[in-house]
Amino acid sequence: MNVVGVVLGGGEGKRLQPLTRDRCKPAVPLAGKYRLVDIPVSNCINSGIRRIYVLTQFNSVSLHQHVQSTYVFDQFHSGYVRILAAQQTPGSETWFQGTADAVRQGLRYILDRQPDYVVILSGDQLYQMDFRPVLEEHIRNKAEVTICTKPVPRAEAGALGIMQADAKDRIVRFVEKPGNTPLLDELREPGPGPERYLASMGIYVFNTKVLLELLDNDAKDFGKNIIPAAIQNRAVYRYLFDGYWRDIGTIRAFWEANMELAEPLPQFNLYDVNAPVYTHMRYLPPSKINGCDLNRALLSEGCIISGHRILRSIIGVRAKVGEGSVIEHTVMMGADYYDKKDPEPSEIPMGVGRDCFIRNAILDKNARIGDGCYITPDGKADVVTDRYTVQDGVIVIPKNAVIPPGTRI
Repeated sequence: MNVVGVVLGGGEGKRLQPLTRDRCKPAVPLAGKYRLVDIPVSNCINSGIRRIYVLTQFNSVSLHQHVQSTYVFDQFHSGYVRILAAQQTPGSETWFQGTADAVRQGLRYILDRQPDYVVILSGDQLYQMDFRPVLEEHIRNKAEVTICTKPVPRAEAGALGIMQADAKDRIVRFVEKPGNTPLLDELREPGPGPERYLASMGIYVFNTKVLLELLDNDAKDFGKNIIPAAIQNRAVYRYLFDGYWRDIGTIRAFWEANMELAEPLPQFNLYDVNAPVYTHMRYLPPSKINGCDLNRALLSEGCIISGHRILRSIIGVRAKVGEGSVIEHTVMMGADYYDKKDPEPSEIPMGVGRDCFIRNAILDKNARIGDGCYITPDGKADVVTDRYTVQDGVIVIPKNAVIPPGTRI
């Protein structure tokens, strides 16, 4: 089966600020050692799809570096993961205007090997999926387009693409982000029990010929334009996915997804030998624990932990935690490099200093937290400052931030 994968990685990621201040969404670190883009790329590789394109636009340097240094196939293999950055060409003098426009501008590269099918994926979701059954059902249904779907509760439905399908799984109606409106009531799935809605996962399978025809216009977005139009006169079917899937589009969603990974039996299984998550090899030393009480924590390689207690937290690569510090319900992304051996006496070392208390937080990479700091969103309204952001009950310390000793936030 001749299939190519396309990962949409060009979004600006405004709702993930400040994590996307210096990087795009797919480049945001996940679970201490991965990047979000590793999820769709790994799903493709594990599904036998070895020709993959990643479309990029905003803040793309970090993503480019990661993809190019990570996904290097050997010379005897025909596979590749290639970056398709937004560019001005004789045929298009504008940047990507939306998801459909991004694919349209990359078609001459994507179709280079004349694939029969194109699988289009979002770059900011957490899930494990084998795309082979999806493709098999697509062929069996004689579908022209297949949309991967998942039932969601009403609280989540308003911000997603919601659809209705007939008894044969053919999609008959699609509304992009209907909001909490009477329109959403019309889209409810029939049957007893709690309200459920059929949501698009942002994962599409297209027959190549059909994709070319659907993009032969100036429509900008798949969810807003291409899919609603295709339903009118194309064979568009759903594929019902019953596994774990989470859209990571906000600070709260990102924090919750990481916290779930720290549970004893998380729904997303990083330890599945049949579906490994690939990422950059760092060749770091083992992590060192100096008398710290760790409970429900993911600890990445190259760390030096001397704290008092770490509870339900993610500790990223090269992280350092000083003596007496308590870290609870926190994503600590770690560091891109180790500090120099002999820092200046006035310089705050990388990582978390001594006797700190940090709860419900995200500490972005290379943050320097001085001794005796108290950092928690408790009792704080949403706010954005140079040193921190509070959003939906989570406090974020930006990348490369320096928090002086004794600071209480």
